[in-house]
Amino acid sequence: MNSTSPRTLAPPVAITLASQARTEALGRGLARALRAGEAICLSGPLGAGKSVLARALIRELSPHETDIPSPTFTLVQFYDAPGLQLAHFDLYRLTSAEEAFEIGLDEALREGAAIVEWPDRLGPYTPPDRLDIEIGLDAEGESRHARLTPHGAWEGRTIEF
Repeated sequence: MNSTSPRTLAPPVAITLASQARTEALGRGLARALRAGEAICLSGPLGAGKSVLARALIRELSPHETDIPSPTFTLVQFYDAPGLQLAHFDLYRLTSAEEAFEIGLDEALREGAAIVEWPDRLGPYTPPDRLDIEIGLDAEGESRHARLTPHGAWEGRTIEF
């Protein structure tokens, strides 16, 4: 697939992310498709590229952002993108699913959209309108692969990256 191929999200879609540039291109494509009330849920081991994808998505929506820190310690970072409020959650350190609501997940989805790392921490509270992205490494650790599974409003949506 070339760098500007449209892709319809029919469950599931498997893609190869052979470089950091390809991961960033996916993030930019997802940013253009993301709508209010929706979430992009990122899963995968440490170092798989979740933060690379999230930063590219945030930069596409908020090009004025120069520093996009990981929300590992703050748990959430908020961004004012033109036309869309965006929240980036890292739920790795949560001890219960309910804590996600204490740090504003429900508000973020009411007022805009969310990127959620470690969505497994949400248990039964995963947002209905979401795109699950599982990122993994090949055996040599040089190439990444992603599995995109759309839910709700994401089903059948076309993205270009």
